[in-house]
Amino acid sequence: MNKKRWVLFFLGSCLMAILSSAVFANEPTLKEKIGQMLLIGFKGMTLQEDDPVVQAILAQQIGGVILYDYDFKTKTYEHNIKNPEQVKHLTKQLQDYTREAASRHGNDFYPLLISIDYEGGKVNRLKENYGFPKTLSAAEIAQLSYEEAGRYAQQMAATLREAGINLNFAPVVDVNVNPESPAIGKLGRSFSADPQKVIDYAGLFAKTYRQNGILCSYKHFPGHGSANGDTHLGFVDVTQTWKESELDPYKTLLNQGDGCQIVMTAHVVHYGLDSKGYPASISSSITNDLLRGGLRFDGVVITDDMQMKAIADNYGLAEAIRLAINAGADILVFANQLSDTPQDPKALVDMIYDDVMTGKIRANRIDEAYKRIMKLKKQLGGK
Repeated sequence: MNKKRWVLFFLGSCLMAILSSAVFANEPTLKEKIGQMLLIGFKGMTLQEDDPVVQAILAQQIGGVILYDYDFKTKTYEHNIKNPEQVKHLTKQLQDYTREAASRHGNDFYPLLISIDYEGGKVNRLKENYGFPKTLSAAEIAQLSYEEAGRYAQQMAATLREAGINLNFAPVVDVNVNPESPAIGKLGRSFSADPQKVIDYAGLFAKTYRQNGILCSYKHFPGHGSANGDTHLGFVDVTQTWKESELDPYKTLLNQGDGCQIVMTAHVVHYGLDSKGYPASISSSITNDLLRGGLRFDGVVITDDMQMKAIADNYGLAEAIRLAINAGADILVFANQLSDTPQDPKALVDMIYDDVMTGKIRANRIDEAYKRIMKLKKQLGGK
């Protein structure tokens, strides 16, 4: 081989090596794919490498976190949120550790989902007294003109973006069937008793979040607005109170290309939709048949907090997780607010892995969830 040909061969080999390393990152393992399905709450306003949440991120055992201001165990407002500067630093730390984890594992970088319940009004973790802008409840927003509501939507989206929070569990699309519903109507969380008004205002917020690069989630499927109870506290049966019109917001909003790509399932029971009486979040009839099949939703399905008493007091952990995943849930939330001890992500990953290995959960169900999650994360800057 002459010198010129040797040089060309050498340069070609180097180019192929560079392209291979750029294009062919390590394929994630089954456990790493399962980790992407877990969204965890944690305590701390700043992070150190030996913190459990950091160790979980570095081990690629979680795909997201959720931030709170109130700590249910200590009954204090000392959890993750102090002021805008602190939150921005915390979210940067979370993403820096996520980037480091990708480097250590030889994987492509996909941002951590950093989520929050930022509805406005009484369900608002970024409060005015912490230095964040004032917000209104959904019920108050719906009394404003469309233009005025749009300004609040833009303000909330900008607040999230500046804070480094990329997923908001809002807007609520529950129809205000029962104004005295303890978890929805009584807290002003529903835009209206009129499904069309819910569609109009929720659609405005969803579009604004999307335009600002913020992921959002419609909730709580198939409708929590008629409930007489609170699923944080136990079983809530809406069989006799639920109205077909509670699906109207989903029928319209899920067909809009500029809206939320996530739906959060509720823990409510409806025997008319699931004759076995499973809560929606772990019901194949409600998630797979109604949401996926009937409404043709192919985005990410996320459960409400799996530690709420409607689930935790009635199902074993392994059973609840297995039912939720087999029902079609892509992401499981463990907020670590209502349990006596924080849920260890490694234990959850191992539990799901064992179920896959023994055929209790189909391997392609994990792959489906992983692909949907990665599709979302690519929009946030994942490669």
